[in-house]
Amino acid sequence: MQSPRLVATDLDGTALRSDGTVSPRTAAAFALVENAGATLVFVTGRPPRWMSMVAGAVRRRGLAICANGALVYDLHSEQIVKSHLIHPDVLEEVVRRLREKVPDLAFSVEYEGGFAHESDFRLGRWDSKTVVGRRVGTDALTSRPCAKLLALHPRMDPDILHEAVYGLVGDLVTPTHSSGRALIEMSAHGVTKASALAHLAMTLGVVAEEVVAFGDMPNDLPMLRWAGTSYAVANAHPEVLAAVDHVTAANNDDGVAGVLEELYKGDGLRDPHEGIP
Repeated sequence: MQSPRLVATDLDGTALRSDGTVSPRTAAAFALVENAGATLVFVTGRPPRWMSMVAGAVRRRGLAICANGALVYDLHSEQIVKSHLIHPDVLEEVVRRLREKVPDLAFSVEYEGGFAHESDFRLGRWDSKTVVGRRVGTDALTSRPCAKLLALHPRMDPDILHEAVYGLVGDLVTPTHSSGRALIEMSAHGVTKASALAHLAMTLGVVAEEVVAFGDMPNDLPMLRWAGTSYAVANAHPEVLAAVDHVTAANNDDGVAGVLEELYKGDGLRDPHEGIP
């Protein structure tokens, strides 16, 4: 069986350990992909500002699809090379509709070059470690195009909140979620991990049947459904586990690495430790 020409993997909860690190085994598996001449693409909800540590695992080579498909990021130059943004008039209408029907929501936005949030938006673990972003009012928050609009509720179940948000603004933006918090991530209408990955694959002359994809949360579903072969890690959301072709070990057990080792072990690669005393 021919090895996939393109590997697309989510990061948090999938290829990364729960502490956000790349294990040595996973880093070595990423190198197997690259050494085989295949393309490795990180496809993540993360903004580019969270990519520096992960980029080191692939020696800052290649591209990453960030913000659930809204941004394509060059890991070497640390530059955004393609973007699909939500326009201010759409942002204003989305926030207006949600505020009217879902009390207690707080909002933040990921711009191409920064982050801003309302004063009552509770920062997640990565942003709370450092002083990041600007605290602004709603008018300022929606005054310029952004890659991703985020809405956080202090109490609701994430799946129930997602259903409500989709029903209210699904005609304007693409809502999804990727964490245990009631945090909904919204991209421009029609923009998903799948749309960005499909476009990138086309530019490389790769078809869906030649792609293997890995994920764990609902924001991965479009990509997993598009790829020729799909894997969920064992710790994935139930909806993801039900949608994929295969299930591998959990993220903390290097499930993605285990599959990549099997897929690329027959490519006749030289052991990187061979000849080293």
